[in-house]
Amino acid sequence: MNVTSTRWIAVPLAAAVGLALAHAAVAGKPDPQAPKAAVLTLGKAFACADYGGNKVCLVDATGKITWQMPAQQPQDVWVLPSGHILFTHLRGAKEVTRDKHVVWEYTTAAGNEIHACQPLPGGKVMIAESGPMRIIEVDREGTITKEVRLTTTCQRAHGQMRRARKLADGNYLVGQYSDAVVREYDPTGKIVREIPHKNAFGGIRLPDGNTLLSTGDAHRIVEIDQVGNAVWEIRENDLPRNPLRFIAGMHRLPNGNTVVCNWGGHGHVGKQPQIFEVTPQKKVVGVIYDYGQFGTISAVSIIGVEGDPTKFEILR
Repeated sequence: MNVTSTRWIAVPLAAAVGLALAHAAVAGKPDPQAPKAAVLTLGKAFACADYGGNKVCLVDATGKITWQMPAQQPQDVWVLPSGHILFTHLRGAKEVTRDKHVVWEYTTAAGNEIHACQPLPGGKVMIAESGPMRIIEVDREGTITKEVRLTTTCQRAHGQMRRARKLADGNYLVGQYSDAVVREYDPTGKIVREIPHKNAFGGIRLPDGNTLLSTGDAHRIVEIDQVGNAVWEIRENDLPRNPLRFIAGMHRLPNGNTVVCNWGGHGHVGKQPQIFEVTPQKKVVGVIYDYGQFGTISAVSIIGVEGDPTKFEILR
């Protein structure tokens, strides 16, 4: 994809978003009348899985990439208490040091796909494995210590799952894209709850028991209470200059804000910010709009948020 490069200047956020939108590539070609500069920052350091750029990155508060590692179509990424980076790629998952030494790895069979991983207590890693349609937990020696078979009507690996998370109570919350449902499974694989939604990408279980859903090409973010009512939502055109496209990974912050990956695939690459942060009042307070450094981003994890991901304390 041909896009113009971007440099950094300090202007107010609303103006920055406006400039960035004018700068967007149309039909894969840059606008010859577009401005050459925009502020493209969340004002927070973060890790991201750049699916379109085939890399995982650490990014500082100014929006500059400070570390990156090649990864084929990564969909999930975590910064561990050790400082190591855990991430998925199309055929597996890796944990690496900052000097890019691989300290743990799982590889799946050809034809399968890995779209989600999660660090667990004791150094284990949860992996959502499409193809076999299962959740597995793998120890430091690479031994599968737990397997949970899941239910689907989809036979195509790519359409089976996206985001999956183990919950603090031992259950698993799985976004089943083609089945149009977020399912909660108990440790034996029994379905204990279903939240139907077209293009269900995944869910985040919140401390009050609500579930925050990302819905892919359904262009919606919605928070569902324990009896199935929508208590908060953002629809496709609710946010000026930030139309919802394919809603992928999200991170709910302690202050109630939500950081959202607005994946631009399926016809919208270059036309809107790749990441935005939005308040409960639906005000956008930060964006990443930078097709010079990034492609289409599937997962984001804000760095420095209080909590231990291996203890289910990070809401993403």
